[in-house]
Amino acid sequence: MFSCVRWLQPFLALLSSTLISCGYNCPSSCLCPDHHTVDCTGQGLTRLPDSIPLDVRRLLLSNNWIPWIPSDFLVLYSDLVYLDLRNNSLTRLEPGTLSTSSRLVYLDLGSNNLTEIPSGTFGESRSLIKLRLGNNPYLNMVSKDAFLGLTSLRELELESNALSGLDVEVLSQLPSLRVIRLEGNPWVCNCNFAKLFLWLLENQHKLPNGLEGMECSLPVDGQQVSLSDLSEDSFRECQGLLTLTDYLIVIFSGICISVAAIIASFFLASTIHCFQRLKSKRTDEEEAED
Repeated sequence: MFSCVRWLQPFLALLSSTLISCGYNCPSSCLCPDHHTVDCTGQGLTRLPDSIPLDVRRLLLSNNWIPWIPSDFLVLYSDLVYLDLRNNSLTRLEPGTLSTSSRLVYLDLGSNNLTEIPSGTFGESRSLIKLRLGNNPYLNMVSKDAFLGLTSLRELELESNALSGLDVEVLSQLPSLRVIRLEGNPWVCNCNFAKLFLWLLENQHKLPNGLEGMECSLPVDGQQVSLSDLSEDSFRECQGLLTLTDYLIVIFSGICISVAAIIASFFLASTIHCFQRLKSKRTDEEEAED
């Protein structure tokens, strides 16, 4: 009996290794230190690797030349919690690419060539805790609803980009935010920056280096000043200025009032005219009776 067992041992070992290899394939040119990690760092990849295990949890793709991510990339990887795409050649994110990443906790898109973060980019990634978007030298636009739905986000990095302004509502939609990096951007201290500055004053404890680590340029001569040298009074002249939305509201209200006045005038004139005709008719009838 024992001889039969010894004879079957090599066969069982071969069978088990075959089953394991069939159930878990590591992409070529990548390392897989465990069954839930795929490390393709610095492999000169120009596209996403093939045969990524469906149960991958940590996917490391930094220091490559990947230019884009298919919009359906994360559909199959529902267990993914850590995605590192730092230092690639990404120029844009396809709509809906990250909308299915319900378990994603860490996302690094830093040191790429992104130009814009449009509305709804991250969908309902409610588990996302840390988002790195720094060191994108062409990133000059973050839409107002870009981070909508990121209710668990605690750390947001937007440093060393090309942002000259940022809608304060972008940050107001992040209730769990604890740390934010905004230094190294070409901020312009104009009236559009005033609301963001007030938010930074109230939340400077969330800035790793405080206001001292941020600078902005004056709109008149372009001189760089530290935000720590400014105060709420520095933007006093902006308090009486109307925004484009305010102007549109005023214009629309004026048009509505004018239309209402014309309609009221027409109705009043018609009423007076009818009353005069009725009065004239009664007078003629009285004269005819006499």
